[in-house]
Amino acid sequence: MDVREVDKRHASRKRIGVNGMSASTVKGAPPDDSFSIKSILAPLIAIIVGLFMVILDGTAVNVALPRLMDDFGSTFTIVQWTVTGYALAQAAVIPLAGWMSDRFGAKKIFLISVGLFTIGSLLCAFAQDVNQLILFRVLQGLGGGMVMPIAMAFTYRLSPPGKVGAVMGMMGIPILLAPALGPVFAGWMVDFVSWEWIFLINIPIGIIGIIVGIRTLPNIERQSVASLDLLGMLLAPIAFAALSYGVSEGGTSWSSTKTIAGLVIGGVALILFIIAELRRSQPLLELRVFRSSDFTRGIIVQWISQIALFGTLFMIPLFLQQAKGYSAFDTGLIMLPQAIAAGLFMPIGGKLFDRLGARPLVVAGMVIVTGAAFMLTRIQADDGVMMMMVPLALLGAGMGLSMMPLNTHLIQSAPQNLVGRVTSLTNAAQQVMTSFAVAGLSTIVMSRMKVYTTDPANELVESYAFSFGDTFLVLTGIAVMGAIIALLLRKPKNADGANKPEAIQMMSH
Repeated sequence: MDVREVDKRHASRKRIGVNGMSASTVKGAPPDDSFSIKSILAPLIAIIVGLFMVILDGTAVNVALPRLMDDFGSTFTIVQWTVTGYALAQAAVIPLAGWMSDRFGAKKIFLISVGLFTIGSLLCAFAQDVNQLILFRVLQGLGGGMVMPIAMAFTYRLSPPGKVGAVMGMMGIPILLAPALGPVFAGWMVDFVSWEWIFLINIPIGIIGIIVGIRTLPNIERQSVASLDLLGMLLAPIAFAALSYGVSEGGTSWSSTKTIAGLVIGGVALILFIIAELRRSQPLLELRVFRSSDFTRGIIVQWISQIALFGTLFMIPLFLQQAKGYSAFDTGLIMLPQAIAAGLFMPIGGKLFDRLGARPLVVAGMVIVTGAAFMLTRIQADDGVMMMMVPLALLGAGMGLSMMPLNTHLIQSAPQNLVGRVTSLTNAAQQVMTSFAVAGLSTIVMSRMKVYTTDPANELVESYAFSFGDTFLVLTGIAVMGAIIALLLRKPKNADGANKPEAIQMMSH
C-alpha cells in the first residue's frame, strides 16, 4: 500500500507532536481489525535499516577493543572512549531532533542523519591512530543520534489506534537485537577479516536505507519553531562528557588532577544546565517532567535497565577475551543467546502491554535481570561457557519483556502539556547512562584488579574472575533497586486514553 494511503487511513487521529515535531489532524482512521503490517511494511523497512545499523555499531566495537589496543598500541583507558565518545555524541544531538525535524522536515533530517553516520563509518575504517578513531566515532554518533528518535516518531505515526503496543513491540526487536548481535558480527569481522570491516559494512547498508527512505517515508509538515536553546546545547555535552571522563579516570586514581577536574567541571556544568533548562519556556531537555512522580520512578528504572544491559555488553567481551582467552568470534557466539532471548520476548512484551499495562511486565523483567546479574557474580576462572550463556539469555529475556512497556509508560505518565518533550529526554538520558555504565564499570574492574593482582596466590585469570564478579555484584545491587522501584509504578492517568483516536501520541525523540 502506498504511504499516502496509510496517511489517509490515519486521518482523524489527533497526534501530539513530540519535542515540537508536527502535530497533525487527519481523517478517516480505520478500525483496528482492518490493520495489516503489510500496509506499513515499506516505510518500516527503511526505519529498521537505519535503526539497526546505528544501534548495532554501539556494541560491535566492544568485541574489537582488545584488537584496537594491540593495533594502535594504546591503553584500555583511552580505547574505551571509542565507546563512550560514541554514546555521548548521540546524547548531545538527540534533543535537537525535534527542533531540526520541525525546522527542516523529519524525513529530510532522518535521511541526512543516516548519511552522516555512513560517512562517519567510512572515516572510522581508515583511521590511522586511536585519536582519529575516537574523533570519527564521535562523528558517527552525531549522525546516528537523531536516527532513533525520528525513527520512533515515524513508527508511532504509522501505528493505528489500539495497535501501538504491538507495532512498537515489533520495532523493539532491532532495538534489543542489534546490540546483542553486534558482538557476533564484530567478532567474525575481527577474527576472519579485519576490524575495519565493522565500519565498512555500513556503507552499502546506509546507501540502501537512504534510497528506500526517499521512496517510502511519509513527509511530515514543517512547523514554526522557537529559537534554539544554544546555552543548553553547549552545557549538556560539557557536563556529561566531563563527568564520564572524571569517572573513567577514577580507575587510575580518584585523587588525580584529571579525575577531580573532570568531576568538578562536569558537576558545575550540570548544575548550570539544570538551571538554564528550568528557566526556558522551550528548553533543550524538558526537566519539568520530573514533577510527575510516575515518570520519575519509570525513568529511574529505565536508567537501571540501561546500565545493566550495556554494562554487561561492554564487560563480558573483555572478560572472555582477556581472561579466558576466547577469540573475538567465539566471544560473540557466547553472547548470542542474549540476542535470541531479547528477540523472542520483545514482541511478547509489546502484546502483553496492551492487556496488562506496564507494571507487571517491568517488575517481571527487572526480577529476571536481577537474577541474571547475580548469576554472573558467581563467575569462576574454570567455568564453562554455559555459566555465561544462561545468565546472558536471562538478561536478554528480562530486557525484552520490559523495555517497550517501560518506554510507553514514560510517555503516558508525563503531564499532557509536556508529553511532546518526553522521548527527547529519555533517549538522551539512555545514551548518557550508557557512557556512565562504561566509564563506571571500567573503573570498578580496574580498581578491583589492583587489589587481586597484588595477591601472589591469584593467577591472572583468577584475578580477572574475582574482579568481574565483584563488578557484577554492584550491578546486582543496582538491579535490585530497579525491581523495587518498578513495584511502585502506577497506571498513568493518561493511559486509558492513550490509544484512543483522539489521544494518540506520536512518539519521536
